[in-house]
Amino acid sequence: MIAETWLPPLAGGLLIGAAAALLLVLTGRIAGISGMLRGLVLGPERGMRMLFLLGLVLGAGLMGYGQGSLPQARSGFPPVLLVLGGLLVGLGSGMARGCTSGHGVCGLARRSRRSVIAVGIFMGTAVLTTYVVRHLGGIQ
Repeated sequence: MIAETWLPPLAGGLLIGAAAALLLVLTGRIAGISGMLRGLVLGPERGMRMLFLLGLVLGAGLMGYGQGSLPQARSGFPPVLLVLGGLLVGLGSGMARGCTSGHGVCGLARRSRRSVIAVGIFMGTAVLTTYVVRHLGGIQ
């Protein structure tokens, strides 16, 4: 395997872990995107939350600029399924009191039992959904 294949994901993972650890140490906050977004709308510390979310967008943009192109949106996918999927992800994040970043990155690192269960459900649902869509639903 050549470095171009594994080096960017490794660097990204290290940066995500370092940023999550730094946020926890400096502010006591968990780097969960759904919680940051919910707090931006409903809670305190809006400036810090806005900077966190802006950093996600700018970081992705810088990565795309460095690679010479941004990822392309998938064409031909039914918009109603995209909206339904987004609503279900939002509902699930609310029910789990966190999202994959909060539970998967921060919760697992803190050995949270609730996060282990949430990540198991997230991942199991992702595997099942992918199987249904790819093999039973006819959407490629």
